[in-house]
Amino acid sequence: MQIEVFGIPVEFVFFGLTLLGIALLHNHSFLVAVSGLVVVSIYKIFFAGFKTGTGVAAFLGHMSHEWVTLVNLLALILGFGILARHFEKSHLPVILPRFLPEGWKGGFVLLMLVFFISSFLDNIAAALIGGAMAHQLFRARVHIAFIAAIVAASNGGGAWSVVGDTTTTMMWIQGVSPAEVLRCFLPAFIALFIFGIPAARTQHAHSPMISHVKSHMQVDLGRVGIVFLILTMAIATNVVVNQYFKDESGLFPFIGAAVWAGILLSIPVRRHDWEIIPENMKGTCFLLALVAMASMMPIESLPSPSWVAAMGLGFVSAIFDNIPLTALALKQGGYDWGFLAYAVGFGGSMLWFGSSAGVALSNMYPEAKSVGLWIRHGWPIMVAYVVGFLVMVLAIGWNPV
Repeated sequence: MQIEVFGIPVEFVFFGLTLLGIALLHNHSFLVAVSGLVVVSIYKIFFAGFKTGTGVAAFLGHMSHEWVTLVNLLALILGFGILARHFEKSHLPVILPRFLPEGWKGGFVLLMLVFFISSFLDNIAAALIGGAMAHQLFRARVHIAFIAAIVAASNGGGAWSVVGDTTTTMMWIQGVSPAEVLRCFLPAFIALFIFGIPAARTQHAHSPMISHVKSHMQVDLGRVGIVFLILTMAIATNVVVNQYFKDESGLFPFIGAAVWAGILLSIPVRRHDWEIIPENMKGTCFLLALVAMASMMPIESLPSPSWVAAMGLGFVSAIFDNIPLTALALKQGGYDWGFLAYAVGFGGSMLWFGSSAGVALSNMYPEAKSVGLWIRHGWPIMVAYVVGFLVMVLAIGWNPV
């Protein structure tokens, strides 16, 4: 029995209330997400049902089709956390500032570094690395415009890479080609200039960069090799599975297993920071709860996919978490995945709580936890999002798969 509220299936009402609760109650986001999952599950089991019927058996049948996606995400997020820690300890984040130019251009090049680092590291790690470098280079006086720009650079850089953001990794797991996601590099790169140059100029006027940052550290090639090994195994496995075992891809979490195989193989090279797994587990389970909830939504009630709908999702992702929005779009199908990657990946940068990178960096810079200040000083990000999206429409064109 399907219950509707003003013509809207009640599952979406529960889903929306859960996302609203997460937006308003950041300190209790895990409890809100799990509560929402429990409520939706109970409703589906006893009332609306699934394609195979109602009851616990139908629920278990549904989850039997979703477990591979959930386990892949669990393995990838925790594995990429270990990978990011190796990159941080490779000393590259400390050495890279040596090569920055002086003046406001140095701040802009720093944003470019964050943009490209995010393409092969999780965007949260890239944002934190950028924030740490900015803290050192600008004598701990980092303007909120530049804080917002670091978040936008990390989100924009992760949007065009299947290993740069959880949303694009979700697409990759579902069989979306990395080439489809790579198509949003152009709008993301254009957006970087639109918001990055004003932010760098503002930061330079607020607190100029320290000249001639000195560091006698050397790159830890062993840790760089671990990063390369893990990424190579993940990418190679996904290519092989999609090319030769496409029909079996939903039977086992191949990509997640490949990441952890790389981690285990590299144990003799350097010690892994196993202690970050418990630290990251709660946040990972929070995301998995949202993805599982999104999988139970009646997608036949959603608007038809279009570039206008995709653009709207970008604005929605600035308020609500982009993980469940991506899960809904993947379940519905019919999107141009490059457009969607740009929208949900970069769109969350328009507010500090619109992306995991923004939430993480605001913990380092608490003054960023002001919607008013973020919009006042970070408004070029909104302009950049719209301009980049329109460039994608005109230059690349909407090509749904």
